[in-house]
Amino acid sequence: MSARKSWHDRLASYPHLPSVKEIPVAMRARHGEGTIATPSPQEVEAAMRSIPEGRLATVMGIGEDIAVRHGTTIGCTVTTAIFAHMVAHAAEEAPKAEGQTPWWRTLKVGGELNPKYPGGIEAQMTKLEAEGHTVVQRGKRYFVEDFAKKLAGTH
Repeated sequence: MSARKSWHDRLASYPHLPSVKEIPVAMRARHGEGTIATPSPQEVEAAMRSIPEGRLATVMGIGEDIAVRHGTTIGCTVTTAIFAHMVAHAAEEAPKAEGQTPWWRTLKVGGELNPKYPGGIEAQMTKLEAEGHTVVQRGKRYFVEDFAKKLAGTH
């Protein structure tokens, strides 16, 4: 049985990305005609690394920035979210001396914390609160209060 690939190796296994294509027919009812940029993992990591302490980004915002960077109508937020998850896990497995990607500053839509990030909600909340953010619980989900006032552009 082969050894499981590291998160870093997984990030490196998308040599065909980034790509720009026509928006698929199934997506046109929601997004219209035009083009879609599918980012590379390295683009998503670079966007996440560019978020300064005290500021935040959302996966949707990173996807929008990627669309601008590639001159497309939309950015693929599904792929962006998948790569953000992978970047977070790769950052946690990397030696700390390399300068960790601040994955905890990347939120889901609406400023929601991501339970799939390393250590779950608790780890992300601890890191965000250490940087001065207030996390509030709404039902079973957690959000950064007033997150929209703290958004940083990533391009």
